[in-house]
Amino acid sequence: MPISESILSSSTRLTAIPSLSLATSQTQKSFMEVQVGNKCRHLRVKCNYGSLGGGTGASFMGSKENVKVVSNWVKGGDIDNASVELDVPFPQDYSELLQQAKKATALALKDNRQLMEIEFPTAGLESVPGDGEGGIEMTESMVLIRDFCDRFVDTVKAVRTRIFFPEANEVTFARNSVFGGASFKLDYLTKPSFFEDFGFVEKVKMKDRVKPEDELFLVAYPYFNVNEMLVVEELYIEAVKNTNRKLIIFNGELDRIRSGYYPPFFYPKLAALSKTLFPLMETVYYIHNFKGSKGGTLFRSYPGPWKVLRRVGNKYICIHQQETMPSLKEVALDILPSA
Repeated sequence: MPISESILSSSTRLTAIPSLSLATSQTQKSFMEVQVGNKCRHLRVKCNYGSLGGGTGASFMGSKENVKVVSNWVKGGDIDNASVELDVPFPQDYSELLQQAKKATALALKDNRQLMEIEFPTAGLESVPGDGEGGIEMTESMVLIRDFCDRFVDTVKAVRTRIFFPEANEVTFARNSVFGGASFKLDYLTKPSFFEDFGFVEKVKMKDRVKPEDELFLVAYPYFNVNEMLVVEELYIEAVKNTNRKLIIFNGELDRIRSGYYPPFFYPKLAALSKTLFPLMETVYYIHNFKGSKGGTLFRSYPGPWKVLRRVGNKYICIHQQETMPSLKEVALDILPSA
């Protein structure tokens, strides 16, 4: 069932839920007015989030101190009995994309990956950064995160899954819209300060937010403010490292940091993440598009190789592949032009 367009009245960075096809079991109309800071936003959502896709996602078992993660498929069955598909095709729609991302993440958990990244465009499977308005893209990510979690996380164990949004205001918005009625724990990385209009926010101490029963953390699009990824690093160090917990960064636009978008001279701590945090991270699912006459797509689904694809008619063909992630500069200037 498609989610209808939202009618919003604010200029905050979460501005709309565009039309997006997601499979739901029932239909429910709702209208809500959410107060965000000193601004009021009107949201009309036509949906009912139940078990999107049905079945079981990832089941978590164990004590508070020693968590054992057991990944199951949507329709049941142990992941050990599932085949590892290395030649995953480019998805035809977001439903297929989320199924691929779920499977890739489950396989990464089986291989004891602890810090993971999922990255793909939300303004369309062939879109590039900048095609969609920032606030709309974030709301699209929120919708897709809910769908991913419903597919991946076992319903009974959802209370042990903590989803971090960039700001406290977005948690309020999520609870009153996309995540309404969900059992997931919703939290935030930063909260507004008196000087918010000048780009300043108040960091949140992660050790004060995390609870002993938490087993899986998912961080939603931490890229609007430079402090957000620094808090993610703190979350990993204080609550994930040397434990059995897992952390997934969902649409964090980490390529900005990888590519040097933030000059190290002005953002030394952020730039340092490429040498400290990123080497510990497994990119389990990734799509980045390049436009132009020599355009294409960088695609990866764990545990498969990194592939550079080019669309020919209605099909994608692989023109290059390698085991490690190439830089976006290398793909744009070397691989695509020479293919």
